[in-house]
Amino acid sequence: MLRGVTISYLLIALCLYPLAIVGHWAYGNKIPTNRGILRAFTKFHQDNTSKYIIGAIYLIIIINCLCAFQIYAMPTFDNLERIYISKKNEPCPRWVRAGIKVLFGGLTYFIAVAFPFLPSLGAFIGSIGLPLTLAYPCLMWVAMKKPRRFCRMWCLNLGLGYSGIVLSVVLAGVALWSLIVDGLDANFFHPR
Repeated sequence: MLRGVTISYLLIALCLYPLAIVGHWAYGNKIPTNRGILRAFTKFHQDNTSKYIIGAIYLIIIINCLCAFQIYAMPTFDNLERIYISKKNEPCPRWVRAGIKVLFGGLTYFIAVAFPFLPSLGAFIGSIGLPLTLAYPCLMWVAMKKPRRFCRMWCLNLGLGYSGIVLSVVLAGVALWSLIVDGLDANFFHPR
């Protein structure tokens, strides 16, 4: 499993880093802060690019978002399926799985339309969940394995765990400061 995770992250890095490097080389600091590369592409290449190419780019982005949603929402689907199995004591039929995915996708879409200002809260919400990724695994390893105090693995895991907590607190402070300085335009059901 470690080899599979390593290979998958290596493939992700091989796909994303060249894109980031070429994007920065092509656009530099001209990328808008709130709409990203898509806004920059339409701003700089609208006149000299055919509508079919721009449409193809939008289509590729839509396909990417639909595929990424399926991947990142899979833990939620598994948890909802586990709840169904534990209540009914039988395997989850295919139509129930499809219904769970459609209902969860519809709920996610409704939240995205109802709260279009959530991306501006993204850094703050992410800072709240960041300790689960950075600190919790390291500190749980120390609690479960109970290594000898001040050995190398004990120091490494405690250092990484506390660094994750400090990073989360700093990120929460920066995100809150950014919200205070820029303000939050809470416009329900009015995407911009």
